[in-house]
Amino acid sequence: MSSGHHHNLFIPGSTVVHRLAPEVKLVAVFAFVIAVAVTPRRSIGSFAVDAAVVVVLFALARLGPRTVLSRLAVVVPFVSFAVLIPFIAGGPETEVLGVSVSTEGLWGTWNILAKAVLGTSASIILTSTTPVAEILKGLSRLRAPAIIVAIMSFMFRYLDLIVDEMRRMRIAMTARAHDPRWLWQAKPIATGAGAMFVRSYERGERVHQAMQSRGFTGTMPRLDTRSASMREWCAAAIAPIVAIISLIAGFALT
Repeated sequence: MSSGHHHNLFIPGSTVVHRLAPEVKLVAVFAFVIAVAVTPRRSIGSFAVDAAVVVVLFALARLGPRTVLSRLAVVVPFVSFAVLIPFIAGGPETEVLGVSVSTEGLWGTWNILAKAVLGTSASIILTSTTPVAEILKGLSRLRAPAIIVAIMSFMFRYLDLIVDEMRRMRIAMTARAHDPRWLWQAKPIATGAGAMFVRSYERGERVHQAMQSRGFTGTMPRLDTRSASMREWCAAAIAPIVAIISLIAGFALT
């Protein structure tokens, strides 16, 4: 893994969040997301505390509102169905803007939206302050299966290459009067997808053979042996600990 390979999501910086070791950020984000996921939906105070933690981390990482909102937009297609829950759920009803909707459905919509936004925000902080290569290093230090880390490494390394090849194939199809936007163009699209799969598979075989001829044993050499300090672990633990405390308070008060 080349440490110089950065994904588009990473925003270079020298903030305290950027400087944390990747493994502590991975553990902190995982613990925070789990705490948010099991928070009772009626515990609005707990969600408010979690949101405050996220806002503080955004400020510490110097991530502007425009960046955050543009990246949060990714959850819109996945949670858009939640808006329909109050209209199709049963149980007692209440009026919102003159429209009768299910009370349980409203709580369900709130539960989905709050947890999706908070969980995605935690992921945004991780990916914006940590290059992909560092995330993979963090997984290795956390003793993740080596084969999984290797697959992820090559996936990210060649993702841009495959996307660029798909773009070239689309241009070639358009130049031959095939418009991919229309349903009757499904056959050439399927043919192009098959060709892309075969090319990607063959490229993977060639890369694997080339690496084996150079002594590759299945795991990438670890050039950086630095481990996270106790101060980094303590600093990264603040956010999930606050989320867990608010979770316990939420269970106690509901």
